[in-house]
Amino acid sequence: MKEQQSEEVRATVSKAYAKAVSRPPNGGCCSGPDQKGTVVKLAGYPREELETLPPEAVVNSFGCGNPLAFSEVKQGDVVLDLGSGAGIDLLIAAKKVGPTGRAIGVDMTGEMIAKARENIAVSGLTNAEVRKGIIENLPVESSSVDWVVSNCVINLSPEKHKVFVEIARVLKPGGRMLVSDIVAENLPGWVRENKALYTSCVAGAISEKEYLDGLQAAGLENAEVRERLVYDSPQLEGLIQSDLADASEEVRNWAATSGEEAMTRAAQSVAGKVWSAMFYARKPRPETDKGEFRPW
Repeated sequence: MKEQQSEEVRATVSKAYAKAVSRPPNGGCCSGPDQKGTVVKLAGYPREELETLPPEAVVNSFGCGNPLAFSEVKQGDVVLDLGSGAGIDLLIAAKKVGPTGRAIGVDMTGEMIAKARENIAVSGLTNAEVRKGIIENLPVESSSVDWVVSNCVINLSPEKHKVFVEIARVLKPGGRMLVSDIVAENLPGWVRENKALYTSCVAGAISEKEYLDGLQAAGLENAEVRERLVYDSPQLEGLIQSDLADASEEVRNWAATSGEEAMTRAAQSVAGKVWSAMFYARKPRPETDKGEFRPW
């Protein structure tokens, strides 16, 4: 994808999420038919964990999983959250790593960053911060983080190969990533080209194989899928419709002209071909002086 096209995609995504975080709860990317924020209850977030977070962080979650649910994040670790949004995973990470660790979020949308900083202040946590930037060019030092997490964000990137390279760059040797994301297989061409389905986390999704190959090409090892949740037609239709409130005028006009039948047709066309997956990989440790690989 050409640079100008990539910038246009990022601008469209950023505008949609700026609108989403500013409106009352009624849906969001990857949230399926559920209201904005309620998807977190279905994505592996324990209720008792959610109850410790600022309500605004929970209600403004647009993820498709809980990338920290099965991770081995420990006290003192440094965790980087790609596309940290309003901060739900950032705050959970900050609690897990404790006062000797650090949680860093990166987001490109000013409104999301402002909301996350509000939630950090409300939480009282002093080991969490948010930086403005794009995930294809992270404002983070090389080999500086123990974990990279992300929740339904990389699928929105127009340059995913750059994201994978950046993940490998910022991880410490032996550092790991655990990312929840949307993947897709065999989507019709008209779905891929539909702007309404891009911010819905569908049109821009790649296959599991492309994802794993991309991680390995970036220099990461042991890349694997740890769990999956396949979406059915009603869930996908709700996902598409929920995002129209935040879409551009061009997309809303398409939806109004096409009608409910188009939404149903789109959902039926991709049912069983779109799912959320949790990806794991790690950065290799350097070889020892004897040329032997140091096991994890």
